[in-house]
This record gives sequence, structure tokens and C-alpha cells, in this order.
Amino acid sequence: MSTPVAGMVGLGNMGGRMTRRLVAAGHRVLGYDVDPARAAEIGCEPAASVADLAAEATVVLLSLPDSGVVERVVLGDGGLLQSCHEGQVVVDLGTSSPASTVRLHARFGERGVELLDAGISGGAVAAEAGSLTLMVGGSAQTLEDLAWVTDPIAASVVHMGAPGNGHLTKVLNNFLNAVSLAATSEVMVAARKAGLDLARVLDVLNSSSGVNFATQKRFPAIITGDYLEGGLTNALMTKDVALYVAALADLGVTSLNAAGPLASFGLANNLGYADQISNRVVDALGDAAGGVRLHSSDEHSEEDA
Repeated sequence: MSTPVAGMVGLGNMGGRMTRRLVAAGHRVLGYDVDPARAAEIGCEPAASVADLAAEATVVLLSLPDSGVVERVVLGDGGLLQSCHEGQVVVDLGTSSPASTVRLHARFGERGVELLDAGISGGAVAAEAGSLTLMVGGSAQTLEDLAWVTDPIAASVVHMGAPGNGHLTKVLNNFLNAVSLAATSEVMVAARKAGLDLARVLDVLNSSSGVNFATQKRFPAIITGDYLEGGLTNALMTKDVALYVAALADLGVTSLNAAGPLASFGLANNLGYADQISNRVVDALGDAAGGVRLHSSDEHSEEDA
């Protein structure tokens, strides 16, 4: 049996880190990115095109920003649908539209190719450590056969059922992530403006009913000026909340709680933070409150404004 080959399309914040994990595990990995220098920087073999990558890869991994990009990579000239071959597996690791994923699954199936939708959670830190959570839709047997790919990058792999269910679960998760980050940012700006000791505020929140991922994992660093760069941007977080609203509309469920995070991350986008990590939403809310920064060393803190 020939040695399996992984191909990663998209070598950015998350794709690059996952590729490094696969290379470190001893696998042969081909990489393609719009920036041709990234493959060499990461340490994988560069592919000249998506078609060239698909010609050699046993499994093609997609780490792309949204369904629009995924559809162009799959359906465009020289794309995956034209260049894939029977028996191949494609895994979409991004946060994509569940409806789009179901359509693409059917198109790949016509070519004898299995598409898995594998939403990932844990951010850049978990990607670096190989401790991501994967929520996967599609064939359970195919997922089991891909343990050589998932083991180096994920600590938890959960099969969610039918095609599209992985991405639907990811959209639901990211909505809660957006709510907690936006709401905690608002609370922390208020605490800072009130003159409270922010470390003590976090101690209280993390031992009280307001505890969440943002209070535990994000804000202990943010209040020191460390925004944990390298994760999801404000623009992508806004996109994810919009995907949530669309998914709930398809399900016939009202989305009454989406307005808050849409407003918060939309504000961040409009104030110039679109391409910065979504943790910077706290600075956008601070700007709206008169230039508040949680860390006093920042030159734009309220005291210096």
C-alpha cells in the first residue's frame, strides 16, 4: 500500500499551524496558498496549483475563510471538482455554510469522492499544540480511516452525523463564542471606566455565574496588553454570526440574540479592526466609550486620551 499524502489548501493562521503538525508527525504534506512563499516557510512541499495538489494527495484539506472561497476552489476552472479522483477524500476544515456544504457533498459524490465537513474549534493556540476539537459531518467510516490526519491536529474528534452537520455545529459554537466575547468586552470596558481592578473582576467572574471562555481564556491576557494574535478576525467573526442567522432561518428558528454580536463586531469592522483578531472588539467598544483601553500601558488609554 502506498504511503498516504495530505494536501492542505490554505496555509494561513490555522492551515499553516495544522500543516506544521502533520509534517512534524512524519507525514508527506503538500501545500498550496495564494502566497507561494508560505509552503516553504511552514516546511511542507509546495504545490503549483490546486490541481497539482489534488493529483498527488490522498486527502485534500481545505482551510479557507468562507464558503465563497471554498466554492471557487472547488467549482472554478482547474478546481478540485475537475481534478479530484475516485476514492479521494476532501475535508473542509473552515467555517462554511451548512447548505453549501450539503450541495458540494452531492457534487463530490458524483465523482466518487467523499467530502467531510470538519469544523474546528480551539483557535491558534490549540492548533499550535495539536489539541483542536473537530466536529465532523459525513461518513463515519471515512472519518475513522483518517485518524492519521486527525490525531496530530486534534485532541477531540466528534462525529456529528450527516453531511453539513459538522459545519452546522461549528456555526452554533461560533455564535456562542461571539456572544461571550462581545458581551465580556462590553463588561470589561465598563469595569475599566468605573476604575475597578480588572484582575479582581475576572477573579469574581470566573468563580461566579458570568464565567465563560472569554473570561477564562482571553481576558486574563488582554488586560495585560496581549491580544493573543493569530486567531479569528473581526471580519470572520461577523461572517460566522451571519452564517448562524442564515442557518437558523433555514431551520425555522428565530435568532433574537444575534443583534448584539453583529453590532459589536460590525462596529469593530467599521472602526478599522476588520482584519485584526476578534479580541480587538474590546478596543472598538473602548473607542466608542471615549478611548478606553483595558491595559494602562497603552498610549490610547482613557487616562492619556
